[in-house]
Parts: sequence; C-alpha cells; structure tokens
Amino acid sequence: MTPEKLPVEQYETQLAEKTTRLQNMMATFSAPAVEVYRSPVSHYRMRAEFRIWHEGDDLYHIIFDQQTRERIRVDQFPAASELINQLMPLMIAAIRSNDALRRKLFQIDYLSTLSGQVVISLLYHRKLDDVWQQAAETLRHELRAQGFDLQLIGRATKTKICLDRDYVDERLPVAGREMIYRQIENSFTQPNAAMNIQMLEWALDVTKDAAGDLLELYCGNGNFSLALARNFRRVLATEIAKPSVAAAQYNIAANQIDNVQIIRMAAEEFTQAMNGVRTFNRLQGTNLQDYQCETIFVDPPRSGLDEDTVKLVQGYPQILYISCNPQTLCANLETLSQTHNITRLALFDQFPYTHHMECGVLLTRR
Repeated sequence: MTPEKLPVEQYETQLAEKTTRLQNMMATFSAPAVEVYRSPVSHYRMRAEFRIWHEGDDLYHIIFDQQTRERIRVDQFPAASELINQLMPLMIAAIRSNDALRRKLFQIDYLSTLSGQVVISLLYHRKLDDVWQQAAETLRHELRAQGFDLQLIGRATKTKICLDRDYVDERLPVAGREMIYRQIENSFTQPNAAMNIQMLEWALDVTKDAAGDLLELYCGNGNFSLALARNFRRVLATEIAKPSVAAAQYNIAANQIDNVQIIRMAAEEFTQAMNGVRTFNRLQGTNLQDYQCETIFVDPPRSGLDEDTVKLVQGYPQILYISCNPQTLCANLETLSQTHNITRLALFDQFPYTHHMECGVLLTRR
C-alpha cells in the first residue's frame, strides 16, 4: 500500500480474513458468531504523525515502510481525515519559505476531529525562541483566516510552547445523543472516529439491561464511561494519566453527566486497594463499598490485563472487555473463561489495510 493510494478493492477481502481469524481464535472459548463493524475505506484516521525530510531548499512529509524501513515521501495521505489532507500542503508551503519554522524541524503531528477542530504540533531538534513564536503566530493567523479552526504547538527538549490551547473538542453522535469529548494533544484518543462511534453504540447495546453500577479501568478521557453512564445507576472509573483525568472531568461537566466519578490511579493500584493490600490518599472521601458494581469494563493496553487484575475482573458478574490485541485477550480469557461465558463478540476494524484487530467481548458469569 502506498501512502497516497489505498487498496480499496482489497478491503472486503482483508476484512473477511480478519473475521475468520478472530472467529478461529475465539473458537476455543465457544464464542458466538463475530459481529463485524466496518470502517470507512478512506479518511478514517483522525490523527497522523509524519517525519519531515529536508532536501536542499525543499522539505516534505515522510513515513517509513515498516518492513524495509524505506523512506516514503507523502504529499497526501488518504487514510487520514480530509482536514489533515487539506492542511498538509499548506503547512509544508508555509514552513518551506520560513527559516524560523523550518530549521531543525523533524516531525509534524496532526490531531483532527469530526467537529472540524485540529491541533498541529511541530517538533524540533533545537531551542525555540521568540522569533519562532512570532513566525508560528503568523502562520496560525493565516490558516485561521482561511477558515481552519486550528491550534499550533511547538515542542523541543523540555519545551512546549502552546500558542492558545493544547486540545480539541470532538462531538460524536452516539445512539441519539451528541457526546462532547475534549482530546488533549499528545494523549491517547481513539484514532478512528467512525469506528469509535460504532464501538460506543455496541457497548451501549450489550449493557442495555445491566443492573447496578459500572466499574471501568483505564478510562482515558472518559470515552466509554460517559457514553455508558446512561445504562447504569453510577459509574466509577480509574485513570492514571493526569491530562486524561483532567479531560475526563471536563467531559463530565460538558455532557452534564452527574453519575460518573473519576479516580486518578492505575488499574494495578485499584486492584491493591480493593484487595486491602494498600491504602491510598486519593481514595479519601470515596467509599468503594457504596458502589454495587455488577459490571466491569476494561480497555487495557496491548499487553492486556496483569494477573492480579484478571482475578479482580473475574469477580464481577458481567465483564465488558475491549481489546486492541486479541493475542493478549486470549491469554486473559484462559482464566476468565473458567467462570464466565462469552455471550457477544465483535470485530471493530479500527485499522483498515493492516493485520491489526480491535475486538470486544461480553462475558457473563455461569
């Protein structure tokens, strides 16, 4: 696949292969048929990162082939949002002719939204000064005059210059409601917005008859916990990254949700607190025993759940598990399937034209 041409004609074949592969992986656990959720075939990535290659007086975006490490020039990137593609040539043209912006620039990161907002980060191998900031402010003004709702950030070693703000506010239609999500630059967000909507709506569907409260580990900016709040009496969610916690607190207020509480701690720490291994000042004022959590939701990193957290998760009647790595999910299911059955299984094609799979399982206690 070249960066400027997607093999759209191969999409159905690749999706069918992923579906078969996931079904075969889950056969050991007597999983039901896979529910398949398709991605748009182009302009599905809301964020993109490019290295910048300098060649004489010219410079341009590049990516590296993952197999050969070959350098590939990228002038347009149809996997990325239309907004990113509109801005790529404008950014290059403006930077090419301005020494303050181009000197020792080595990377540009784009974070866009369906709501039309974008934040662009310029990364440098040099100290950024007032001359750089003035040039960056001029560039931001010119792009805003062209109608772009744009934020610009400069990064260097131990330096971050934010001309206005370092976030975008996404708006997603989720099962009849518009959800507002503040997304912080350089923090995790779901890369495929269309797929994120389908994931949220699937999670809502599989928990529509849930009882009691919801416990969520790894909540990030509240992406799932805020959408799922309508299905539960209360939601208790944990997250360790400070920027994500701040975004989640904003999102709670922006969406006028009054039954979600965020605790800043890692899943492993929460497991220790629940098991009485340690006490945490961060839990002062929160009585964990007040919550009657019948459902636990986890969306862990690629490494999956650690052994202690798997045992904690196993104690809940209903488990909703979103995984970006079916291999580690299967490893966790070796334990979870001893007490729970998989009642729903979904494939979310978060990363088209790659071998990567995002999937979801709902497990209920036998």
